[in-house]
Amino acid sequence: MELNAQSIEAIVKKVISEMDAPAAGGDTIPVGISNRHIHLSREDLDVLFGKGYELTPIKDLSQPGQYACKEQLTIIGPSMRPIEGVRVLGPLRKQSQVEIAVTDSYVLKVKPPVRESGSLDGSAPITIIGPKGIVTLKEGCIIANRHIHMSPADAARFGVKDGDYINVDAFSGTKRTRWFDVQIRVSDKFCLEMHVDTDDANAVGFKNGSTVTVAKD
Repeated sequence: MELNAQSIEAIVKKVISEMDAPAAGGDTIPVGISNRHIHLSREDLDVLFGKGYELTPIKDLSQPGQYACKEQLTIIGPSMRPIEGVRVLGPLRKQSQVEIAVTDSYVLKVKPPVRESGSLDGSAPITIIGPKGIVTLKEGCIIANRHIHMSPADAARFGVKDGDYINVDAFSGTKRTRWFDVQIRVSDKFCLEMHVDTDDANAVGFKNGSTVTVAKD
């Protein structure tokens, strides 16, 4: 068969498609990549932006009721090297929380624990700088653990329950990776999606919409 530019392009696309496909067997789970971000309490929002300020939603996130906001802030740690443009996510929470990746912790010189979102007792301190004021959190900076959001129906399908930990296989081209101890979070408010941070995603060449499968062995 004579190979022309069109046939070569078709072959390349087929090979890439096969390389990116997950291994056969088992349902796939879509992946969402979480960049560094901030959740704010009402009290801290007032300090950072002014009394009575309201967040400005610009984009709904994959989980129902969650959204990205126009507002961005600066965070700073003991290194005194700021990270600017950190996105605020809504809605407001009872306690402010800053989620970063390990790479960010090297810049800031903070030592955040790997935690489930909202588990802030004994977590790292961090300072947040806004246009109207500064908030220093005595605790509140974490590296989010790898986790999968599921509805009760999804949990039944996968044979897991809230709080379980499983292993998953990630495939991206020739980079096959297994992630261990991925937490299952089940709620009727959730839709199926695994969340990883930018460090994890970059390590395997993932992008939003990539998929994982539950490890079978």
